[in-house]
Amino acid sequence: MTPEAFSQAVLSWFDQHGRHQLPWQFNKTPYRVWISEIMLQQTQVATVIPFYQRFIQRFADVQQLAAASEDEVLHYWTGLGYYSRARNLHKAAKILLQNYGGEFPATLQEVQSLPGIGRSTAGAILSISRGVWAPILDGNVKRVLCRFHALAGWPGDKKVEQQLWHYAERYTPQQRVGDYSQAMMDLGATLCTRSKPSCLLCPLQTHCQGLAEGQPSQYPHPKPRKTLPQRHTKMLMLLNERGEVLLEKRPPSGIWGGLWSFPEAPDQSSLEQWLQAWQVEQQQCWPRLSHTFSHFQLHIEPWLWRGLSVRQSMEGRQQLWYNLQAPPQLGLAAPVKALLARLEEELA
Repeated sequence: MTPEAFSQAVLSWFDQHGRHQLPWQFNKTPYRVWISEIMLQQTQVATVIPFYQRFIQRFADVQQLAAASEDEVLHYWTGLGYYSRARNLHKAAKILLQNYGGEFPATLQEVQSLPGIGRSTAGAILSISRGVWAPILDGNVKRVLCRFHALAGWPGDKKVEQQLWHYAERYTPQQRVGDYSQAMMDLGATLCTRSKPSCLLCPLQTHCQGLAEGQPSQYPHPKPRKTLPQRHTKMLMLLNERGEVLLEKRPPSGIWGGLWSFPEAPDQSSLEQWLQAWQVEQQQCWPRLSHTFSHFQLHIEPWLWRGLSVRQSMEGRQQLWYNLQAPPQLGLAAPVKALLARLEEELA
């Protein structure tokens, strides 16, 4: 199948069956496409749509995003996960305002130099919003190309990824490049899905080597599995006489970087430090929660400490008393948000 026939088949399918009503497909400015592409990283469209709409309503352009506080940006990202994406958006907005007058640069290299933007995301931004010839290679496109060529190996492997970029460059047309980028993403998301691809509806079926082998879902090969390390911590919900609960801002790097969370006691020594620092009248242990990250699983033991009066402050910590009835706009880790909701119910 020639590159021209490949791209034409994909574009013809897109014109008839592709998605054309997604919120970021209207007024396709580089800013709006950028926000959508970052949100769509490792996140499904149905999940992203309400977050995107709220985010764009609050931060309509680069200027508004750059002027906001990190806490507010993380607040509007709460629940979407992978919070480094939001921090990088905020950093990039400041760079765009300072170095480019709030406009996106015109070259792939300049866009790719911004925090949180890799080669594929830069290509999607420029091709979809400006029609610049730039191949893309997100997870959906990787899956389509791996199956079409029956390419063995895990796409995260350097040699496999290099071969996929070769294919991506080969098939990307000079005309309608933005539509082609969207079409390839749609094809992977709606037909060439992970577990049950709809091969009979695919515009590439007659030349797909994975389908010819009879087992297209075997491609791409999965990432070699590793046993997830297990970690344990205690989250301390410190409730004062006014019905406020103490939160701490986490360090900018690491898990939940920059978000607000309950103080933690990962070991007995840390727990004793908190017991010495606070006057505890009542203690209650809640059922354990588990939260899975890409590289480990965290088991959380929530403890509610009531009727607190301050004995001493914990130095070097950025803390605040969180009012459950009039909550401030903060970025919250998902387990913290769930625990706060339960705490609010219990105190109602």
